[in-house]
Amino acid sequence: MKILIVGGNGTIGQKVSQHLSKKHQIIIAGRTTGDVQVNIADSGSIQAMFDSVGKLDAIVSIAGEAKWGKFDELTEEEFHVGLNSKLMGQVNLVRIGKDYLTDNGSITLSTGILADHPVLLTTSAAMVNGGIHSFAKAAALELMGQCRLNVVSLGLVEDSVERYEAFFPGHNPIPMWKAVNCYVKSIEGHETGQIIRMYDNQ
Repeated sequence: MKILIVGGNGTIGQKVSQHLSKKHQIIIAGRTTGDVQVNIADSGSIQAMFDSVGKLDAIVSIAGEAKWGKFDELTEEEFHVGLNSKLMGQVNLVRIGKDYLTDNGSITLSTGILADHPVLLTTSAAMVNGGIHSFAKAAALELMGQCRLNVVSLGLVEDSVERYEAFFPGHNPIPMWKAVNCYVKSIEGHETGQIIRMYDNQ
């Protein structure tokens, strides 16, 4: 398969790209690195990216940002970072990218545990993640027969422990191979409209 991975050079994206490249043709997109550049907060940039890569069998998004901070201190502009990037950025990857997929191709979006188990300072990120879950389940109904659409939602992964462990006390880190297999399940499987969760917060 010819697979576009947006965010393929990130912490999780690198591992997913390395694994999938053993069997598939991988195109990595990033803001400043990769085979093609894209700013997912800009729909024009997304359109230009798809025009440059052409027809695809699968699109994977492991990208998007949202501001962390105290609810009382987050500004409207800071909320819009997550809304414009991680939420609408991924919505636009689906909205525009579906027309570049081969028949029965797939799109995989990414969220995280905050949609279901928020922690302090994550009002914006949790809101965005939950919105993506609802969007994907609804959009998948209308995309049935055209393409598959799923979301991978991960807990704290092993390779991010040093950076985020303090925010997730008592959470058992998810092994990177388990995280990668969530994406494999979405891309190579047959399900659609699914939120593929991999949490261990006990």
